[in-house]
Amino acid sequence: MARILAIESSCDETAASVISDGQLLSNIVSTQIDVHRKYGGVMPEIASRLHAENISIVIKEAMETAKLSFEDLDAVAVTRGPGLIGALHVGLQAAKTIAMLYKIPLIPVHHLAGHIYANEYVSTFKFPMLAVVVSGGNTELVLMKDHLDFEILAKTRDDAIGECYDKVARVLGLPYPGGIPIDKLAKVGKHSYDLPIPLRGEKTLDLSYSGLKTNVINLVHNLEQKGEKVNVEDMCKSFQDVAVGLVIDRTIKVVKEHKVNQVILAGGVSANSYLREQMTVEMNKLGVEINIPPMWCCTDNAAMIAKVAERLYDLKVFAPLDISVDPNWEIDEWNKF
Repeated sequence: MARILAIESSCDETAASVISDGQLLSNIVSTQIDVHRKYGGVMPEIASRLHAENISIVIKEAMETAKLSFEDLDAVAVTRGPGLIGALHVGLQAAKTIAMLYKIPLIPVHHLAGHIYANEYVSTFKFPMLAVVVSGGNTELVLMKDHLDFEILAKTRDDAIGECYDKVARVLGLPYPGGIPIDKLAKVGKHSYDLPIPLRGEKTLDLSYSGLKTNVINLVHNLEQKGEKVNVEDMCKSFQDVAVGLVIDRTIKVVKEHKVNQVILAGGVSANSYLREQMTVEMNKLGVEINIPPMWCCTDNAAMIAKVAERLYDLKVFAPLDISVDPNWEIDEWNKF
């Protein structure tokens, strides 16, 4: 029975969790959203400083909640990437210090693998499986034929879907993070703005959100210059239909081509109600099981890192203490560091 402390600090949440033989003993998260909201997005330098201030407090609370001492631990796991380089360094240095002081293995964990495996707290994976990873920094379709077997079938060519939501929300005068207000207003809006569908006509599974974001921004500015008022609810509906529709379209294509048994949503944008509803409808049409994570699994946390770490511990995937972070680490290279 392995007792593992997991640490997550890839963006704007400082988190620590303790897991023991599949049982989650603690899951502590300190969010920075209120600080970054005034800037309309995450400020990397501020995020790093706040992680440095909070990391010891969060780890201490996670250990106390789990009712364990550091001497009881068998390993310490940490998010190595992808993410903000400064933020990742804070978590890694804390994990290295614990590993060195208590002479326990250091387990490097891929952030997106964590989002995928968060679903294991509520469901059993059925392979071959498609993970639809949608977040503020990443948008990927990942095929899994077995545990820890990741094949990237598609990814965004530019902006991630979550980043696009945040920037569209900013130009519409909506608060950060943008996903929640846009999703809410879209429910009462109409699809009245003609927005371009990214990569239309191209034979590709890739996604793209930069052009859609730019089109919305230009459209809003042009209307304002003419003295016309933007219907925010309608713009939210028009934008969300296209943004989510692209993910749905690509998912349907992959499911048909690879005959997957299960589709799971992962990442912060998987909390979007329209994505959840539409994905469920379309997968039911295809007769494919769809698993949607509970809300607590969607945002960044260390419990998801702990879940992956248990499998890596059994495989003895340990890192030397001179390992560094990798903000661009690809999920199909999770064991290369």
